[in-house]
Amino acid sequence: MPQLIEHIDAIARSKKRDVLFLTFTHDGKRDSSRFTQNGSRIEILKWLDAAGIGWQPCGEIASEYRFASYDGAIYIDVAYDVLDPVYQKLQSFLEYPDGTVRFPDTSFFVLDLQTAMQNSHHDEPGFWERVADNF
Repeated sequence: MPQLIEHIDAIARSKKRDVLFLTFTHDGKRDSSRFTQNGSRIEILKWLDAAGIGWQPCGEIASEYRFASYDGAIYIDVAYDVLDPVYQKLQSFLEYPDGTVRFPDTSFFVLDLQTAMQNSHHDEPGFWERVADNF
């Protein structure tokens, strides 16, 4: 069944806050056909589900000039707040104390709302249809 996957910047705008997301690679490359087999991704999703932390598939920052297939990135529904115990738990799971990621082929990002707002024109009715017509 087809899914509508939101871009991370659209999620930030809808949440009206900075957002967290993970991307995954295979042998150092993005590979849309292998993300379901990525062991780190599988382990992280199991942990998020067991911890009761919401997540959803997401695309990276939307671009009017480049289209790509879904490559396994996920939005994590935890506010980026270093004082929040849930964020601290997530960070401790994903990162070593020095800030490096514990999982191979995984990158942990925060997208700030200010950057996400640079694409706010994408939210105008019919925007993506016009882009597709002119692509």
